[in-house]
Amino acid sequence: MSYTYLNDDGSPETVKTWSDILAREIPWETYATARLITDKDLQLIRRYDKRSPELKNSMLDESGPAYVEAFMTVLKNVTKPETVQYVLAVLIQMLQENPSRARLFHQQSDQHLSSQPDPYTVLERLLQRQDDWWSQDKACKLLTIVIESRPRKSVGADGDPAETHISLFLDWLVSQLNSRANLAKNPPAVVNTCISCLAALLKERATRQLLLRAGGLQVLPAVIQRARETPSGSQLLYETCLCVWQMTYLRPAAEVMGQVGIIKQLVEVCRVAQKEKVFRMALAALRNLLGYTDLGLASDMVEAGLNKVVITRQMQAWGDEDVVEMLTYVDEKLKEGIVFLSNFEKYKKEVLSNTLEWGPMHTSDLFWRENVEKFEERDFQVLRVLLKIIETNRDVKTLAVGCHDLGQFIVYHPQGRYIVNDLRGKELVMRLLAHSDVEVQKQALLCVQKLMLSKDKLDFLKS
Repeated sequence: MSYTYLNDDGSPETVKTWSDILAREIPWETYATARLITDKDLQLIRRYDKRSPELKNSMLDESGPAYVEAFMTVLKNVTKPETVQYVLAVLIQMLQENPSRARLFHQQSDQHLSSQPDPYTVLERLLQRQDDWWSQDKACKLLTIVIESRPRKSVGADGDPAETHISLFLDWLVSQLNSRANLAKNPPAVVNTCISCLAALLKERATRQLLLRAGGLQVLPAVIQRARETPSGSQLLYETCLCVWQMTYLRPAAEVMGQVGIIKQLVEVCRVAQKEKVFRMALAALRNLLGYTDLGLASDMVEAGLNKVVITRQMQAWGDEDVVEMLTYVDEKLKEGIVFLSNFEKYKKEVLSNTLEWGPMHTSDLFWRENVEKFEERDFQVLRVLLKIIETNRDVKTLAVGCHDLGQFIVYHPQGRYIVNDLRGKELVMRLLAHSDVEVQKQALLCVQKLMLSKDKLDFLKS
């Protein structure tokens, strides 16, 4: 088996994997002569290298931290690709044979008391090896293991000492997923590795906060879509949905999901997923999001067709009772969401979309009587967006509806005229009196007239 990536000039470069790499003879003495490793490092490495698994285990049980430090010193000081690849393979092989060995990266021996190589810094530097994705890939996996295995007791009053390193790593992962140039240059495994590492790291709530800060949610919709369109992408699809599911336990993340297209992608996964574990994970994420009833995400799911997907999926036979229960729960919540989602929440969503269409929410006097006070929320957020639409939008229907709605606010809010004037509304609407579209002119004129009317005449319009 071989591993191919592209050189800077676009030519393919192949790296033979494990067996070929581990068969290499590395000139350890040369590195000791060049003072890149110490004589003690050389002694430890020669004693360990090419030995039987049983003998290696015995050495690690006796002086594990010293052996790990010796190999990390090589990674710190040697840049030759063949050697870097070899050492990474040795370390990962060590962890594959016994995952509990990961704790050795956090223990100090008496060999490097003054110059112990920091595993975070060493592996972060290897992530920048743009010309050697094999080493990047293995450094990425190894750094994930190091982060996962760090002693939790090290968290003190100042927080997690590794937080800066975790943030840097998350930034790198997001950049790899976000950069089309990287995805074109590197092999397809780049996405798989980055998502696998994210799924492992997001087990910790604090890491979820850091990913949200790094803009990680914004890159996931494209990854889900790519996995859906790839015939062999079921594992990538599962792990990406796992990342989303873990993030749904964070309310600020749920708010972002409603804005970046993740919900639509999850619904599509539920529609087309053939593997039960993939469907279950996507549905579990949507189930969690329905718990934030005040965010109005049920309407997004209905618009994406989730209610129809649920009906179809309920007719299938499922081996997992949890899937049946989730389908029932989601079905009930979607129905409740449709019934109880207030008209104002629907109206707010429409305004924030910057596209307005004529409908009952705009023309019904009852809507304005019942909901005009809600315009005061968040310092008149919806009203300010409506005025921004009137100022900048170019769609004639949106402008006409916007002028009409502004007039309705003036009529039904006790201080409507004054509030709109304070926010430069009169100036913005008067500009539209000369608009080329007749309907926009008409609605702008009606709005200006309402701005000019006295309170008693406005009250008459409400009766």
